Amino acid sequence: MSVLLETSLGDLVIDLEVDACPKTCQNFLKLCKVYYYNLNAFFNVSKDFLAQSGDPTATGTGGESIWSLIASQQGKQEPRYFSPEFIPHLKHKAKGTVSMAVAPSVEGQGEGGCGSQFFVTLADEIDYLDGKHAVFGHVVEGLDTLDKLNDIFVDQEGRPLKDVRIRHVEILDDPFEDPLGLVVPESIPTRPPDNSTRIAEDEDPLATLPEEEAEAERRKQAARASALTLEMVGDLPFANVRPPENVLFVCKLNPATRDEDLELIFSRFGSIMSCQVIRDKKTGDSLQYAFIEFDKREDAEQAYFKMQNVLIDERRIWVDFSQSVARLNGGWSNNPKMGPRPARGGRGHGGGGFGGVDDLEPTRRYREGYGADGGRYGMVFDVPDDRHSKRRSQSKERMVRRDLSRERRRRSRSPQPRDRGRDGVRDNRGRRRSHSRDGRSRERYERDRRR
Repeated sequence: MSVLLETSLGDLVIDLEVDACPKTCQNFLKLCKVYYYNLNAFFNVSKDFLAQSGDPTATGTGGESIWSLIASQQGKQEPRYFSPEFIPHLKHKAKGTVSMAVAPSVEGQGEGGCGSQFFVTLADEIDYLDGKHAVFGHVVEGLDTLDKLNDIFVDQEGRPLKDVRIRHVEILDDPFEDPLGLVVPESIPTRPPDNSTRIAEDEDPLATLPEEEAEAERRKQAARASALTLEMVGDLPFANVRPPENVLFVCKLNPATRDEDLELIFSRFGSIMSCQVIRDKKTGDSLQYAFIEFDKREDAEQAYFKMQNVLIDERRIWVDFSQSVARLNGGWSNNPKMGPRPARGGRGHGGGGFGGVDDLEPTRRYREGYGADGGRYGMVFDVPDDRHSKRRSQSKERMVRRDLSRERRRRSRSPQPRDRGRDGVRDNRGRRRSHSRDGRSRERYERDRRR
């Protein structure tokens, strides 16, 4: 009576001792029948000693017998383990001996015994396991698979760094009847029962991609890191932001082309939400490119195909889809005439906060002139308006007045040259003094001096 274990390292054919260990073999076969061992990991591998599996949790503390499993499915109580069958002539002599792991009895948790965990020996003459664990089979095919399992790299706890799993179990012969209440699942498990973070059993950690694919992957990772950096400094609302599909970028414009002219030309393709020629922040001169936002993506696509290399104001323009995401947070410039557009939904159009998140606000390190909503910012090149010019002129006028007032106060406090007249000394303000410094009159002062 045999069972085929298809592992990630190769196949193992196990011949069972059904006559000597009927209960142990029945438990093992029925667990195989309900796919209990499928995708189980070998969680304990010791070189030249043993390889242990059969625990769905891959911790060494899980697993139960088939009778306990059936009872738990029916909501009944059944002992987790059954008594081991120790057969004197079945010993751990040869490599490939299959034995059930016997759990010790724990006070307060019932008696120990055999559940679902089993192990395969990886060396000969391991006689100190005799009488401690119950032998019930031997590996008759797949000794080379055991050699691979013996040479695998493990951590300090004996867990392989790269998962070794039982992919599938095939019962070659089963002489036992099914226990009452046994239900075979309709489908084979496709996900491992444990949450492993190890190298996957079908993953090659040393595999390298072709140079072109590796370069593409490096660029993708670099772009992802750059996008995350731009999100942190506030230039992007969120790292995986996507450029709008209804906005066109038009360049090579004539400096004389105005917003309304461009909007009139492109409006024949559909409704335009906004059209603006970007201008220099200081001079107001056209930078010869513009952004045009359509209401529908189909209209933008039609304008893209129809307006390529079209002559406008004696200049052949170039049209492409915009890659800028500034529109997700505000206008193309902080032109006060445009004003903030209402949110149109989506994560990038949030009304409060920043980037659609209520408890965030944008950085103000590189941008000034934020809108009143607090979550929008403009382009580097702003369009000056009369209100700002008037405000600057008023500010300069106040500064001139303040400087004149300071100068007058300074002069009033500083000493002036004294102008002596025919009748005495003038004061600092040019007025004639009729008294001496101690308050006496001029005549009395002369009289006292002659005396």
